[in-house]
Amino acid sequence: MNTSSVLRQAVRWHRPLMIFAGTMAITAVVAAVGMLVDDRYLVGSPIWFKPFKFSVSFVLYAVTWAWMISKQHRDRRWASRFGTVIALTGAVEMLIIVGQTVRGERSHFNVATPLDSALWSLMAGTIVVLWVANLGGGILLLRERLADRPSMWAIRSGVGIALIGLALGFLMTRPTEQQLASDTMDVVGAHSVGVPDGGPSVPVTGWSTTGGDLRIPHFVGMHALQALPLFAIGLGLLARRRHRLRDDLVRVRLIWVAAGTYAGVVGLVTWQALRGQSLFSPDGWTLAALGVLLAAAAAAATAAIATKRRVPTREGAPA
Repeated sequence: MNTSSVLRQAVRWHRPLMIFAGTMAITAVVAAVGMLVDDRYLVGSPIWFKPFKFSVSFVLYAVTWAWMISKQHRDRRWASRFGTVIALTGAVEMLIIVGQTVRGERSHFNVATPLDSALWSLMAGTIVVLWVANLGGGILLLRERLADRPSMWAIRSGVGIALIGLALGFLMTRPTEQQLASDTMDVVGAHSVGVPDGGPSVPVTGWSTTGGDLRIPHFVGMHALQALPLFAIGLGLLARRRHRLRDDLVRVRLIWVAAGTYAGVVGLVTWQALRGQSLFSPDGWTLAALGVLLAAAAAAATAAIATKRRVPTREGAPA
């Protein structure tokens, strides 16, 4: 198949989501150019950085949901409706982010003026609707029975963890102690914990290097949506060379191990961020928890591979 036929097939997965993904790809290019030609900074970052990273994230997000909806047959109509809601709410979110960028104002947590406050309230509302649409789509995926069981469990667990990751974003909307102590609040909420937003950060992600950052668990949790299905695809490719992995039950068990480990990582980075600790400066407790998590994952993966499928035998016949 050539590239154009592949793209035409992909667009048919779910047209609104794929149109949204294409629009976000164009927006990412525009934002990248904006970072090069616009020298304005906002909260310590190039002003077009937020539209750029949100556009890239939405491309991945929309394409993944479109692909998952294409796999559904039992409740395809309702799944398609939830996908359309996801596309529309994402579009509203990006319109506000880009619009505020053009104005030179913050999009998130900004309540400085009635207009800013109204836009932030609208964004908060669209995120709630987006989360509910994800929940609805996730419930439908639980009802679906795919022939490829490892992929089915990867999709289910990915959606479940992504829902948690999305919900963790609401932790950022709480006012900080400094904001509560202020006579006037132009900003309500923050990405960072223990340090002000806009401090030293990682160049690409913008994550704080001096304090906790709630964007990290939000990001890690959301992208389980891509990570776990990709892991299932990788296992399928390895199965061509590794005889033990040809048993789909072994691959399902490994998906469960991966999902449990991934959820543990989300919990760990959330705990770390809430304690005001930078991802890049873990203390002894964080390292110990990570060590326990990795050891448990290794043991579980070894057991998943080593355990043989029980083959039913006739009564009286040797097992």
